[in-house]
This record gives sequence, structure tokens and C-alpha cells, in this order.
Amino acid sequence: MSTSQEDRKTLLRLARESVRAAVSKAALPAPPPAEGILGQQRGCFVTLTNRGKLRGCIGTFHPRKPLGEQVIEMGAAAAKDPRFIYYDPVRPAEVDELTVQVSVLSELEPIANPLDIELGVHGIYIVRGPAAGCFLPEVAAETGWSKEKFLSQCCAGKAGMAADAWNDPETTVYTFTSEKFSD
Repeated sequence: MSTSQEDRKTLLRLARESVRAAVSKAALPAPPPAEGILGQQRGCFVTLTNRGKLRGCIGTFHPRKPLGEQVIEMGAAAAKDPRFIYYDPVRPAEVDELTVQVSVLSELEPIANPLDIELGVHGIYIVRGPAAGCFLPEVAAETGWSKEKFLSQCCAGKAGMAADAWNDPETTVYTFTSEKFSD
């Protein structure tokens, strides 16, 4: 998986424009032509930070649109991340201060033994019944967690499952890789 510099610039521009539109209650940007990687249905995340502080992060593993359109949708959603929208929403004046990061994801691959993940390389998506949670690959590197802690934190902290649910045969652990870039 490799995104050209031109496509990266386009995706970052679309993400920032969609954030600005969402917080200003303006129309979202027009999607780019659905050509090359921008036309592929790819999972993606848009992450917003301000001086290193998380301000929003929303994505999908199950894209329904070409990547260009999906990034627009995820950028607008990240600007309204439920973790922040009620007590500390992104404001229009803040948009220029944000660092916008786009992560383009590989396809999900179920993994037979969750301890076979490669920290810093694999992201995880853990599903059990209606509960699900994920961590992008960089979370393991940023936190310094062990494989067990990475899996347990995803289960308990993100999916609302028991911390050891990743080790249960009723739980499916998927891995993916991510190509991330920011402005």
C-alpha cells in the first residue's frame, strides 16, 4: 500500500476542509474524481490534535464510498467526536491550529493467535458480538504497552469487554496496517 505525495496532499486538504465545514456548519467539500487510490474503497481514520492533545479521531474499517469521499466523511465526524463535542468541541477559530492526520488502512485480517501481532506494525480491531474496539498501530509505540496490555486495553478500554476477552474463542481479533501522514 502506497499513497502518492499528490494523493496525500489531496486527502489532507479534504480532511481539513471537511473539519472546517463541520465546525462552521458549511457545506462539505466536493469529492475528488474517484481515480487511483482515491477511488478505492479503503478503511481510513482522520485524527485531529492540537499541540499534541487529541481533539478527535474517527474512522471506519467498512468503507461504503471511495477513499476521497470517505475521508471527507471521517474528517467531518472527527470534528464532532462524541468524546469532545459536549464539553470541549473543536471551534472554528481552532481549525488552523490543528494537526490533521489521515490513516489509510489495509484490509482486516483475522489472526489465529493474537499474541502474533507485531507491535507498532499492526493495528487491532477486536469484535465479540455487538461489542468492538480498535487501536491504530501507533498506539502500541506511543504507550510502550506489551502485546497483552495492548490487547487488554482495547478490549476493556475501547470495546467495553472483559480485559482478557481477546483470549476467548468467541472473540475475533483482526489485524491491519496503516499508512499515516499528516500536514
